[in-house]
Amino acid sequence: MKNTTMMNTKAGRMLRRLVGEETGAVMMEYVILAVLIAAAAVVAIAYFGRTIVGEANVATSAMATGGNEAADKQNEIKEKSNTYKQEAVDVNKKFSDAKEDAVK
Repeated sequence: MKNTTMMNTKAGRMLRRLVGEETGAVMMEYVILAVLIAAAAVVAIAYFGRTIVGEANVATSAMATGGNEAADKQNEIKEKSNTYKQEAVDVNKKFSDAKEDAVK
């Protein structure tokens, strides 16, 4: 059992106040790390989600029917993906323009 009588004295309490207690610091670091990992996963799913689902549909189609339909679907998905990327670029441009206007 620890000897806590010194820490309960006035001098001990003052010493703890000066040095600081770090009982929750390590747990907070783990929480911050978990939040950052979760945020990275959400961003990755948002960015690559449509493409992954599309490629899974192409693979399923290729296994179920033939290669021609799968190739057609893959081309269609690539076109949609390019459209989504262009939309993201446009939104980013609008955001940048609005930010510049707000700064002025």
